[in-house]
Amino acid sequence: MFAKRTAAALTAAGVLALAGCGTARAMDGPAAVTGVAADSTVTVGTQAAVVRGWGRVVAGDEFNYRGPPNPAKWKLYKGRGHAGKGIRSPNAFAVGGGVVTVSGNAAGTTGGMSAKFAQQKYGKWETRMRASARDPKYHPVLLLWPNRNKSPTCAEVDYAEGTSDTTRIAFFLHYACSGSSFQSRAARRIDTTKWHNYAVEWTPVGITGYLDGALWFRDMNPAHQPTVGMHQTVQLDWFPNGTRTKPSQMQVDWIRVYR
Repeated sequence: MFAKRTAAALTAAGVLALAGCGTARAMDGPAAVTGVAADSTVTVGTQAAVVRGWGRVVAGDEFNYRGPPNPAKWKLYKGRGHAGKGIRSPNAFAVGGGVVTVSGNAAGTTGGMSAKFAQQKYGKWETRMRASARDPKYHPVLLLWPNRNKSPTCAEVDYAEGTSDTTRIAFFLHYACSGSSFQSRAARRIDTTKWHNYAVEWTPVGITGYLDGALWFRDMNPAHQPTVGMHQTVQLDWFPNGTRTKPSQMQVDWIRVYR
């Protein structure tokens, strides 16, 4: 996640540059909701906002227009890709048919964008996303990133991240810049080519993740919570390994923010 993730990582000796790509450490203690579960554990398409009564939407994007992402709502990345690999191009994005599509090609040209809306401390975010039958080297990611790219704890909330195992989706909460323990996580085995709703609830007491309305991550450790305001980003990250890359896509139907 170069345009977002490595900005803080480079200021912290590069520790987080590879975060979320197989280096995660499982959570300990009763605050953790971890492990791998089958699709049958959730009802596909359920919204956390509906079942948990989050109320009205206060910000977001329904992508009910055509062309590039709305420049009043989004800043598109332009430059080197994750860990300096590949290219981030605004041309990787296209809005149409009620969705925004992010495409990654065989050469590692892909895309990422950050929200100009809801740059806040605490709140609730929910996003409807699916991916193509993707190359394992392309990882679709929904995350909260520190405002102004600054956080003393290198905070990062990846509330839906595809990994090299294309049958799984993961949640990563980064809470430290270095050391053997710098993130907590959860994972579920699902069909990521189908639409799923991913949500994160951030309150003064902790961070909770929902997949299709069902709880799948919780970390209430005070030392693990972000100390700065955060905002939404959407990224299709490329992790080349020397083998040929198959063009891949991720699509987002909508992004909604609640108080």
